[in-house]
Amino acid sequence: MSVHDDLTVIDGLIIANWGPDVFRALRAGGLTAVNATCAVWEGARPTLDNIARWLGWFDRHADLIVPVRKTADIRAAKEAGRTGIIFGFQNATPIEDRLDYLALYKQLGVGIIQVTYNTQNLIGSGCYESRDSGLSDFGRDVIAEMNRIGIAVDLSHVGPKTTDDAIEASRDPVVFSHVLPAELKAHPRNKDTRQLRAVVDRGGLVGVTMFPPFLPKGTASTVDDYAEIIAWMVDRLGEDHVGYGTDFTQGHDDRFFEWITRDKGDGRWLTTFGEVKNPRGIERIEETPNLTAALERRGWKAARIEKVMGLNWISYLERVWHE
Repeated sequence: MSVHDDLTVIDGLIIANWGPDVFRALRAGGLTAVNATCAVWEGARPTLDNIARWLGWFDRHADLIVPVRKTADIRAAKEAGRTGIIFGFQNATPIEDRLDYLALYKQLGVGIIQVTYNTQNLIGSGCYESRDSGLSDFGRDVIAEMNRIGIAVDLSHVGPKTTDDAIEASRDPVVFSHVLPAELKAHPRNKDTRQLRAVVDRGGLVGVTMFPPFLPKGTASTVDDYAEIIAWMVDRLGEDHVGYGTDFTQGHDDRFFEWITRDKGDGRWLTTFGEVKNPRGIERIEETPNLTAALERRGWKAARIEKVMGLNWISYLERVWHE
């Protein structure tokens, strides 16, 4: 049995084309749990449709996936040889203008919400908005309610001023579920070291992504390059506050990439990604064990690998889910 097989492995962000093929890939990759994106630009009704589809999948594919509502469910998934699914939104648009929808989504199993996705919404500004207006008063109410009911506050695609405001406003620790450091590559989606430290100083977590446009070496990257950036983060933020969040887009076609790179899905172009080719050695979810192996090649001890590959996510979620 490999080191990877023994680990609790949690990917902090996957936005794959969900279905049986991806569920089998999760098991092949040895993933214990995943923050599974089930909304990006959607309002309330389409998001409920997405969640209803997931509930059907839990019935039909119970041999592969199980819902996660508390961290004990993640541990149970490991014991059962299944992958736990944490419902996550990459935007707060599913709540529309209703604070009470947050409690509804919490009851349905939503455990993490990114407050903005790339552009402006009722809460604040995204990273591609030309003028970051900061956190709105409604946004402060949203964060307070997320803190109260136990939904993690994700700031990955959020603009810099709104990010600062949200870190300060949140009573509970916040998370960057899938980011890279601007110090290694200047990009609107990458975060300043100052902000990374502000998150961990308040007990939060930084998940390191490998999405090619944000990597220093782009599509020429390898799994060892990805491991090197994770190590860079650990050196600066500490081994207790770094995880990973790949941002796997497995199974999607060009229409999906157009949808996520246009404002609200069909508006102005926000950015162009070019070729989306994941680092060699971890191009597919099934290759997740290669990340563990890359960290081993760096001479990391098992205890540090265990933290970064999953235990830090559990520790963080225990704090913000009020367990």
